[in-house]
Amino acid sequence: MKWEKTITTEKEYKETLARLSKIFEADPDSAEGMEAELLVTLIEKYEKEHYPIALPDPIEAIKETMDRKGFKDKHLISAIGSKTTVSLVLNRKRALTIEMIRNLSPLLKLPVEVLIQPYELDGKQEKVSL
Repeated sequence: MKWEKTITTEKEYKETLARLSKIFEADPDSAEGMEAELLVTLIEKYEKEHYPIALPDPIEAIKETMDRKGFKDKHLISAIGSKTTVSLVLNRKRALTIEMIRNLSPLLKLPVEVLIQPYELDGKQEKVSL
């Protein structure tokens, strides 16, 4: 198959994956190596359009990051407010505010795009409080 256009069908996608698997370990400066680099770009574009990865739930992302970093609720007080407010947010009783998001993003190294998403709060869909 010639690579003169982007991947537009599932058949082309599978053919491209098969070709890439054959030439994946080629020398990057060889013709096959350059072809592999092109195929990776084409595959990434197709996957981004056809198999998008959803962003994680903001509260789950916070909890998972806390767990990974060994943080306890008390570590979030400086970003969220009081111990009570931290508990309310983590238990979905209170929504994150913009100020909380501004503080949490650098503290936890989580993208603002993850934290600002709507999420379920006390059984209903909530948006970030302004």
